[in-house]
Amino acid sequence: MSEQQQQVARDALANAAIESITSGMKVGLGAGQTAARGIHALAQRVIDEKLDIECVAASDRAEDLARSLGLKIVDFAMIDELDVLIDGADEVDRNMIILKGSRGAMTRERILCWAAKQTVFMVSEDKVSDPQVGAKFPLPIAVMAYGLATTRKALRHIGVSGVLRQDLDGRLFLTDNGNLVLDASIAEGDDLEELASELNDIPGVIDHGLFLDEADVILIDKNDGTIERLERPEPADD
Repeated sequence: MSEQQQQVARDALANAAIESITSGMKVGLGAGQTAARGIHALAQRVIDEKLDIECVAASDRAEDLARSLGLKIVDFAMIDELDVLIDGADEVDRNMIILKGSRGAMTRERILCWAAKQTVFMVSEDKVSDPQVGAKFPLPIAVMAYGLATTRKALRHIGVSGVLRQDLDGRLFLTDNGNLVLDASIAEGDDLEELASELNDIPGVIDHGLFLDEADVILIDKNDGTIERLERPEPADD
């Protein structure tokens, strides 16, 4: 077993995220470093167990990684449902609200969430916030360049002032869909449902990083080496 295979085998968080995947499934792959751990673990299972699965990736980088590891990537335009999505998150709380978007892929990731029968998110313990998300990471807001000033005025009207994200070379960051990203602060005590609703109502806002009810399972890699599992309760019968 190579050193990389040994490292994948020891990654308890990634292996817990992919344990329910079986042959015949269609799998969504998130963007980011934590999601990449899941991609590595899944690729190793495909090799070891000869799984026959099809994958859709949330970002060009995640797709390139999956292809390089031998995973079969299919055109998401032709698929109406996924069996499971595995992804990471920038921040979570124990109400199972998730903050995403450090990689700028939140629009595609949300579409994958809505297409998936089950969503599984992986985080380290230091990414769990109490009482709610927003204390550790800014809120990314994907916006169109067209009408940017008007969109920013509308955001200020609801109390949101964001900074245009730049890359390490000082150039404006663009998502894979060609949108700009504003990074904004969430104030302690903000009503996140109201904030998400207000953002959704602004035409120039393409998407944002608040995922209020998309997570079915959150796996937390705790400092003591155990994996804590949070699951969304089943809706009560009428």
